[in-house]
Amino acid sequence: MPGLTSFPPFPDNVPTHPLLIIDYALLKAGDEAEIATLWKAATELGFWYLKNHGVDEEASGMFDMGAETMALPLEEKLKFEQGEEGMSFGYKAAGANATDENGTLDTVEFINVSKDDVLAFPTPIHRTYPSTVTARMASTISLFVRKSLEVNDTLLEILNDRLGLPKGTLASMHAMEETSGSEARCIKNPPRPGGISEEKAAIGAHTDFGSLSFLHNRLGGLQVMAPGTDKWQYVKPIPGHAICNLGDAMTIFSGGILRSNLHRVVPPPGAQSHLERWSLVYFTRPSDSVLLEALTDQSPMIADAVSRAENASIFRTGQTSKEWFARRIRNQRTKNRKVSCRVDRGGSETWRASRGTEHRPDAA
Repeated sequence: MPGLTSFPPFPDNVPTHPLLIIDYALLKAGDEAEIATLWKAATELGFWYLKNHGVDEEASGMFDMGAETMALPLEEKLKFEQGEEGMSFGYKAAGANATDENGTLDTVEFINVSKDDVLAFPTPIHRTYPSTVTARMASTISLFVRKSLEVNDTLLEILNDRLGLPKGTLASMHAMEETSGSEARCIKNPPRPGGISEEKAAIGAHTDFGSLSFLHNRLGGLQVMAPGTDKWQYVKPIPGHAICNLGDAMTIFSGGILRSNLHRVVPPPGAQSHLERWSLVYFTRPSDSVLLEALTDQSPMIADAVSRAENASIFRTGQTSKEWFARRIRNQRTKNRKVSCRVDRGGSETWRASRGTEHRPDAA
């Protein structure tokens, strides 16, 4: 599918949630009305479309890299598996993760490439990768990562100022030269024709681990559960528009002002279900050593939000970004669940330990 240029239309008879459309070119130009629209999206749903971001060509190359990598023999890909200790970088096979408390296996496979390994190439910082990744590291992956960093860093700078933080606060917590969980991910999910139920999710209900996600996808399947509702709604893909969302780190740093919203991935609707679903994400995450806690001492706005929060304890995690991230990766692995089920009666506690700021067992 990565090479295809046309797809069956997204159906008009499924529930969809409209996202605000943000023009990145206007954000770069400092347009106050566009910045206000970004703030509205970031504080109400935590998801928005981003147009004029300038990364479409690099994203296309990344889809090609993903297709080349997924076409490798499984035994070759498994040489670069993530493992069970909580590292995200590398290959993840279908069925390696659970999608709910009952242990339902996921259906996606993907390759994660660390920002640190990309920027230091050819010197490995965390690990090595399949030959298909290495061959495209300089020509494809580096360009995508660097442009994605520029986009997300621009968004962070704007949110930094709107939160009343001193200049450069969030930038210093996401320093390019420091190691972090930031990574590019190319995801393949097999076709699901024949009306498979939505409950057989490819990726279960979750909030994202880090700060900002920059998503490129061509088929439907992403769903959000809007605040105050209990219904899943599709996010319709729009050509030329990326989908951006905030993760748990930004909710915690902001004392809940910024929204890290529940979402999941299910089979594409309608005729799109007959195609492989490919998606590409760049995840910006805080530097490994950053403590995940509300920045109350640096912003009166954040201090006030925490003082009024019903459950302020979620803004004092006691964990670094690296610890938070590794906990969630480690506890969604099915092999770790099998070990844990001896003590937690089936692994539900393991699953809950993999969740984020807005875990709802009834929203699987």
